[in-house]
Amino acid sequence: METVESKFLRYVCVDTPSSEDNFENTPSTDCQKNLARMLCSELKALGLQAEVTEQAYVYSCIPANCASEYSIGFIAHIDTVEKPCGAGVKPIVHKGYSGGDICLLNGKLSPDDFPVLKNYAGQDVITSDGTTVLGADDKAGVAEIMALAEYLVSHPEIKHGKIGIAFTPDEEIGHGAKLFDLNKFGCDFAYTVDGEELGEITYETFNGAGFDLAVSGVNIHPGQAKGKMINAVVIANEFINALPENERPETTEGREGYYFVTEIRGGVESCNVRGIIRDHDREEFGRRKAFVSAAVEKLNAKYCGRLTLSIRGQYYNCAEVIAPHKHLIDNAKAAMEAAGVKPSVFPVRGGTDGSSLSFMGLPCPNICTGGHNAHGLNEFVSVQSMRKVVEILLGIVGLYSKG
Repeated sequence: METVESKFLRYVCVDTPSSEDNFENTPSTDCQKNLARMLCSELKALGLQAEVTEQAYVYSCIPANCASEYSIGFIAHIDTVEKPCGAGVKPIVHKGYSGGDICLLNGKLSPDDFPVLKNYAGQDVITSDGTTVLGADDKAGVAEIMALAEYLVSHPEIKHGKIGIAFTPDEEIGHGAKLFDLNKFGCDFAYTVDGEELGEITYETFNGAGFDLAVSGVNIHPGQAKGKMINAVVIANEFINALPENERPETTEGREGYYFVTEIRGGVESCNVRGIIRDHDREEFGRRKAFVSAAVEKLNAKYCGRLTLSIRGQYYNCAEVIAPHKHLIDNAKAAMEAAGVKPSVFPVRGGTDGSSLSFMGLPCPNICTGGHNAHGLNEFVSVQSMRKVVEILLGIVGLYSKG
């Protein structure tokens, strides 16, 4: 059997960054199809039925070998973030990590900056070379689900109900569940394996939306600009300054929502601002969207309609759907405790495919992968943590086989 870490090291070397510039298409990048096809082939090689759609969704299942009250499934996404850099990943395994600084090409990964790193002294820590993200979000989850599948196929004596498996594209741009086929998946409940630190269980997410602002200006020679030039960059900056500076990701925590400007590009003639809006509370979420719209309306009044805003919904807080199904959380906690892992249940400051899938009729909490520092060049994951996650998934399977 191939180890979970070996699978992970193979998968992260396949480029799969998704792209907000092409979010109207699924997948948003063709490269995601390569990993989708690879996973489908590997599932078939295990003797399982599997298929991959043109949109890069992978569906498979392990048939039941005993009676169970519910069928459950596990889901992970194959895409990685596009920025700061999601392509050309070169993973490095730091065997028996010493507990000090890890030197990378562009600097170092230090416990002075990330104290949690100290918890992994003596373990095998995987990073990128420092020039890209690692892609543990969510290829650690992909590898863990694939390791689970291989283990169950190799040990038919383990009793279990029907186990669904699915991999989705474009989660990082909020569209992972857009074309998810519940009938193909065919399960009563599921878990997304897309969290971070070992022990995490989350079933409450942000409500999320993205916004795009286009500003048109008038360019003219600066020597003749008085009363004639309209600088789109200046107008875009006015919009950014209108957002409360104490309600940004770097100034909020817990259940506090935020406005996050993720990108600004352009020049005097035209400028575009891209960002996201997040809040756990549905009413506050609506207020935040209205605030952004009002800020643009005010600037349009000042600059004669030179701003165009679009706000698109991404996902909603899935707690209201999952909370009535307490067994999902109880069984995840019990599986972790049996594996010697302390469970930690808290509202996640983000969202997963499970947010949308829950509202589609598939209650779907999120559990850990063992990774840290997702979406950044300092991302890392512990081999031992990934192995523990596979053990936790096996524990969940066992609990549902007992009804």
